[in-house]
Amino acid sequence: MRIIFWTLVLLVALCSAGLMAALLGTAIVAFSSVLVGAWVVFVLFTLYFFRDPNPLAPTIPNAIVSPAHGKVDVFDEVTEAEFMGGPCKRISIFLSVMDVHVQKAPVSGKLVYLKHKEGEFLSATRSECADHNENVLLGFEPTDYPDQRIGVRLIAGLLARRIIVWAEPGEVVNRSERISLIQYGSRCEVYFPLTVKVHVKLGDRVKGGETLVASFD
Repeated sequence: MRIIFWTLVLLVALCSAGLMAALLGTAIVAFSSVLVGAWVVFVLFTLYFFRDPNPLAPTIPNAIVSPAHGKVDVFDEVTEAEFMGGPCKRISIFLSVMDVHVQKAPVSGKLVYLKHKEGEFLSATRSECADHNENVLLGFEPTDYPDQRIGVRLIAGLLARRIIVWAEPGEVVNRSERISLIQYGSRCEVYFPLTVKVHVKLGDRVKGGETLVASFD
């Protein structure tokens, strides 16, 4: 009778171990499926975020195109002393995490100014973040209008912690040529001479290297 009892105990133990192994295996398979799904979503989002479509640049010679994809949420006159040297027109473009984050040259010309400034990482949804956040100021002298200046400020945001500038000081770039990348949600400001005509308004959606935002007289 004792041998029957202990064989029964062994049988129950083996069955229990098999059941636990089956349940654990099911849990591992389910967890692995979640991990694979999350990885696929991450890969698709990364590929989507770093997309870089070729712009359809305007052909008119006096065009100034938007350097960034996004929404115009500021249009005013400010004093930009670092590069513009005084009063100028400004538009500010908010780039959400769903927008293209590769920036394009607003004009054909030489990059004559590049300055990186350390700062905070406030949310780029706030237009005043330009006064506090880490940013890079680029200054261009247009080839066809050498007496004019166009400034572009690339501003990091809450998620955007890295600004990569591909253009080098002294380099001549073509309008709509790729010049930089801001990783994740950010902001881009454009400074124009007071004499230019601005063609966008608050709330407009713009495309980098493609949308006509202003023109020289």
